[in-house]
Formats: sequence, structure tokens, C-alpha cells
Amino acid sequence: MRRGWLRGSVGLMTAIALAGCSAGAEAVEVRKAAQAGKETASPLAERLRATIDRLRFEEVLDTAPPGTAQAGALRTAVDKEATQSPRQRARLYAAAADPKPIVQQPQMDATIIELDRKGRPVSSGTVLMSPLYKDGVVVPVDRNLSTTSVRWRQWDDAGWYANKGQGSIDVVAGRENAPLDHMLNYPASVLKLMVNFGVLRLVDQGEISLDDTFDYRPTSDSSVSLCGTATSKTVRQYMDESLTWSSNAASCALVKLLHEHNAIDPLNQTFQDLGLQTLQLKGTNPETGGRWSNSVTMSSLDTAKLLTLVNGAPGRVWTAPNGKPVTSDGVLSASSRAFFMSKLRQQGFNDMLSTSNWCGGTYPAPGIPSTVASRWIGADGTVTVAGNKFGRDVRPCNAKAQVSFAHKTGWVNNTAADAGIVRALPGKGDRHYIIVVFSNLGTQYIDADRPDTPAGIYPFSYTEKFAQLGRAMDAYMSRRAERN
Repeated sequence: MRRGWLRGSVGLMTAIALAGCSAGAEAVEVRKAAQAGKETASPLAERLRATIDRLRFEEVLDTAPPGTAQAGALRTAVDKEATQSPRQRARLYAAAADPKPIVQQPQMDATIIELDRKGRPVSSGTVLMSPLYKDGVVVPVDRNLSTTSVRWRQWDDAGWYANKGQGSIDVVAGRENAPLDHMLNYPASVLKLMVNFGVLRLVDQGEISLDDTFDYRPTSDSSVSLCGTATSKTVRQYMDESLTWSSNAASCALVKLLHEHNAIDPLNQTFQDLGLQTLQLKGTNPETGGRWSNSVTMSSLDTAKLLTLVNGAPGRVWTAPNGKPVTSDGVLSASSRAFFMSKLRQQGFNDMLSTSNWCGGTYPAPGIPSTVASRWIGADGTVTVAGNKFGRDVRPCNAKAQVSFAHKTGWVNNTAADAGIVRALPGKGDRHYIIVVFSNLGTQYIDADRPDTPAGIYPFSYTEKFAQLGRAMDAYMSRRAERN
């Protein structure tokens, strides 16, 4: 047995063991705080913090330590996805010098929103970890699933090293005196949730149809490595490629579509009006749809709230800053939400919080016990997504799966991201929740005992600690659902 796996297993078993506590007292506490309109930290949040802390994310190794040639090759804050294909990163890290321990406590931003059977929020927990908060810190939230307790900063690749994880550019104005200070991780491909949400808003407004053909004609070649060249497909097809297998080219086309309809600024304003202040799709190139940079921001809390609306809930879900009720129907039509959810359920990359694509091996650890969509499974049971082969028979894990996980993953060298909606399969209990994790522990960071990836197989993208986190929190949410 590998030493790292034993150590991780102890942390995982401890975290799962903690899941046995009753949620009854929490329901009373949260209800009282909600009635008072106060920000509060829930026991769910403390459970999330303790689980993250026990998994010891600071034990990862850095394959591109500061000052190395590998670090220099990765030094870009714009279109990081363009130079980090699976094949490119496999070559880069194969040439890396001996990996070194990470130089400081990793950055993490995680949220869980517990939902009832109808999709209404019941409780939530948001946790931040950084060099400033080495053991993790719980973010207090109010009855509108909002907080004024954090000074959110924009991600800064070099600044994470120079300023101990504390950024210099404010994302939300007027937070200078907030008790907590956190630099948001670059969201990587999870930004495609914002893009596709914006496109579906145009569909609902009658500006476009899913079956319209969009001729993507970039008027400059400044983002060709990210966005590719001219294409012509239906909006429906671009959205499918963007959400299910994370096509950058398709996503660039959708961003350009938003620009052509003058919809970027209204989209960002919509996020502000909904109380999702950290969701900002800024700085993109209207000529190509590219130039994805650190000015694109998402917090785990606001991303989880957005997914709560996409998932659907009856009536008022929360109250916006302008005093208006926020409802699922008022944000997206039922048909648009159903389309969005169908694509998220068909996610091809189940390899971070869920590791179903890696079924049956000794690495990585099992994550959220979710199904793999049948469209990616070949006759031999192995998964191939957009030409990327995972090489393991997933049918045994699908047979034992307990939940569906409608989600979107994302990675670059210094981003690991997974955001989605978990729901128990029929006969597998009642758990229903949103989980979102952002971290700087992207593909640059590895576990000390990670095995080599076999030739021709999609390389491991993340530390297995994320899977252990997903597994532990899913066990806890399952136990909560049983008790409630």
C-alpha cells in the first residue's frame, strides 16, 4: 500500500466519521439567523473546513517550482488554456526537475449549498484556505446566501508568491474593511458556465435560437491558439461542445456571439443585480471571443448560487441587493434550465471531485460516487472524451453509483476547479446539494506517490485529495439527508 494513500485514507476516514453528527441543531440555528437577517457560520461550513484541513493539501509537490525553466514556461496570465493541452503538459512535466514541496499553503475556495427535494436552499457552507488562513476559515453568510465579510481580490499569478496569496486588485468595491481577505482563483473552464448562461439568456429574450447557425469568423488571429479558426455550427452544438467536453474553440465562438449581440455588459450587470457580485466575464476579445485572463472572476459561493438557480427551485430563492426576489423562472426559462442541466449531466471529464472516469484503479482515490454519461463509454467500457482516452472500464462504478453529478470542471497549471449539482439516484437516498471547489492546485501540482500515466492515456489532472474531499463530503451530505 502506498504511504500517501494510507495517509490520505486516514484523513478521509476521519472526515467521513465526522459525518455522523445530527443536523437538527443546525436547522434551528440557521433558521434563527435567517429570521434575524444576520450573517452566520453553519455547522455544515465547519464540517467542510475541518475536512479540507484534515486532508492536508499542503503536502502536494510542485513540478514547476519558482525559478525553474518549467515555471518560466507557464508564466502567462492570458489564455492559459491555449498552451496547456494534455499532450503539452505531459511533455512539460516529463521534463521537469525533481518536484519540490509547495512553497506555501495552497489557495482554496469551497462552497456547499444543501438543497431540499424541490431544490430550495436549506443550509450552506463556504470555506477559504490560503497562506493567510492555513487551517481554513469559515465565511459567514446571511439569509440571502451572501456575505460582506470578504474582501475579494483578483487572481495574480506572480502575486501569489510575492504577497503570500493576497491580491492587489479588488473585485467588489467597498470591502476594504472586511475582516477576511481572499484572492479568487482563476476559474479556468468553469467560466464557461457564465458564458452559456449568457447565451441562454439571449435565447429566452428571443434574440437567438438554439438551432440558429452561427458563423464564427474571428477578425484577428490574436487568440488562434486558444480559439482556433473559423467554424459554422448551430448554437446548440457550440453549447454542447463547450459544456460536455470543454471545447475552448466552441466557447470562444459563444463569447464572440455574446459580443456581437452587445450582451457582455448586460450579462455582467445581471450578475450584479442577482447579488452574484464576483461573477464577472470581463476583458475578453470581441474580435475572437478569446483573451481569457485573470479579470474573469468567480467565487465558489456565487458560482454555487448560480447553479442553484439553474437547477431550479420554486418561488423566491433569495432577495437581490435591490430588494427584488430572485427566482429560477425569472432568471432562465424552464426549457433553458432543462437544456443547461442536460448538458451538465453529460459532462465527460469526471476526474476531480468525482473520479468515475478512473474507475477501478488504485489511483486516484474514489470521489463522489457518480455515474458517467453513456455517450462517452465504448464497447469495452472505457471512456474516451474528444479523443482523450481514460482506459479503465467504468461499468462497475456506474453499476454502484449513488448520485448524478451535473457539473463543469476546469484546469490550468495553477487552477483546479469543479462546480456542480449532486442528486441521489432513485432508491439511493435523498441527498441533493451544490458543491463548488476552486484551488490553485492545478496540473502543476502532484501527489508524492502519483503513478506514471500509461502511454496513450489521458494524464492525471489533479491531486487525489480533491476526490477524497468529494467522497467525504458526499458521505456527510448523505448522512444529513437520512437524519432530516
